[in-house]
Amino acid sequence: MAELIATIAIASVTGLGVLHQRLYVRIHELDRRLDHTELTVAREYVAKTDLNDITERIESHMVRIENKLDKIIFK
Repeated sequence: MAELIATIAIASVTGLGVLHQRLYVRIHELDRRLDHTELTVAREYVAKTDLNDITERIESHMVRIENKLDKIIFK
């Protein structure tokens, strides 16, 4: 009876160890892929300074349009 319990315990511990290792490898792989994605996004998208310049240009055009509309409305 003790041999059966010992065998089951060893099998259970080994199984949990293998499961833990597989989960760890999977999490490590997902972490690596996320890091790669972050690096790709940082490299390929618009820089913050460029976005600020574009936003300022659009804002200045919108202000000019608003001023023209105000002139038309208040005449």
